[in-house]
Amino acid sequence: MADTADTAGEEDTAGQPSKNTKDGVLAAVGPRLRELRRRHGMTLAELAERTGINESTLSRLEGGTRKPTLELLLPLAEVHAVPLDELVGAPRTGDPRIHLRPVTRDGLTYVPLSRPGGVQAHKLLIPPGPDTEPILRTHEGFEWLYVLAGRLRLILGERTLVLKPGEAAEFDTHVPHWLGPDDHRTVELLVLFGHQGERAHLRARQGPARGPGDGAA
Repeated sequence: MADTADTAGEEDTAGQPSKNTKDGVLAAVGPRLRELRRRHGMTLAELAERTGINESTLSRLEGGTRKPTLELLLPLAEVHAVPLDELVGAPRTGDPRIHLRPVTRDGLTYVPLSRPGGVQAHKLLIPPGPDTEPILRTHEGFEWLYVLAGRLRLILGERTLVLKPGEAAEFDTHVPHWLGPDDHRTVELLVLFGHQGERAHLRARQGPARGPGDGAA
């Protein structure tokens, strides 16, 4: 089967603010500050006295010629009694839900379950394949596998193991490995992939070495 590491780092940028959005947010801060000051009936001199920010800086902030910084915005938010995000008019954060978008590659179906970065989680479906000799592969990192359905045949170096639903394996991917269905049914896995090597810890019965199998790693 294709390396599960192949899907790590694929990023969905939907919902991330663009540079134009950020520039628009910053440009709107000045008029918002002026509107708040006038709503509270304060002059620049009065606001300067209450915030400790000089009049010139306040005037430039309202006019958009001075970039708003946290150091300047915090005392202004306190004086105007508004949350910082309301003062800046920041856009809502991205949708916290993970939009599951299955990816089919080399006959395998990956369903990403996590956002990019750190340990990657995905569901993997490996259908039965042609009777070809398993090709063992290596790559950086470690993998943790949990069998959801079907029977998984896992080859680690010279060892062959069969995992049933509810059984799991964790192994250093520097060790030559291959995984695929143990019979003619699709096997479904939950896979965690990280970038630090770990020793294999298996909870599965050891099966006899077999000839050509299904799938490829």
